[in-house]
Amino acid sequence: MARGGHGLARVAVVVRAGAAPLWWLGVLAAGVGVCVPGLTGRRIGVTAGAALFVVAVAVVVYARRKRYAALARSAARAGKHDVLQDRAVTARNWRRGHRWWLLLAFLAAVGSAFAAPAAGGMLLAGCGAGLWLKAAWVGRLERDADVLLWVRVDWLGRNAGSAVGKAVKGYRSTGIAAGDAAPGGAPRKTPALV
Repeated sequence: MARGGHGLARVAVVVRAGAAPLWWLGVLAAGVGVCVPGLTGRRIGVTAGAALFVVAVAVVVYARRKRYAALARSAARAGKHDVLQDRAVTARNWRRGHRWWLLLAFLAAVGSAFAAPAAGGMLLAGCGAGLWLKAAWVGRLERDADVLLWVRVDWLGRNAGSAVGKAVKGYRSTGIAAGDAAPGGAPRKTPALV
């Protein structure tokens, strides 16, 4: 890395990185949970799970929105020595940093099926869906300002996953075409070769 530059990770990619693992682990845990009668019975478990899913989506989507918006408004332009991290690297770092938490959450969701079938899995899946929606919201902020938002990699913390943590003092911005991820953190669609 050039002197004076920093490694930068896309904010939306950091937010989105946990969505797929949480969603699929939640779906798997809910599927296993439906096979267990549980103390409350399947019907009550699934009904409670549906309510937990909705609550989890709402909580994850709206948590710390003001901080995201404030950091986005005050984003400084990225310097020429800053190094933009690939989308795949950012997602891989997040998943490696959270692998034990993901495993524990999955085991807890499966274990909770003995009390309320499928409820824990649906809660986990709701967290994943909420992260997808939050990443899409960050993408709308980016499109509205016609910029992409980046955060210093060394500010993300030990688990590489807190884009609004205490260590994050500000965001950097680039043009909308920078990097390999579209606004919202999805893979950038490349035009087909003719």
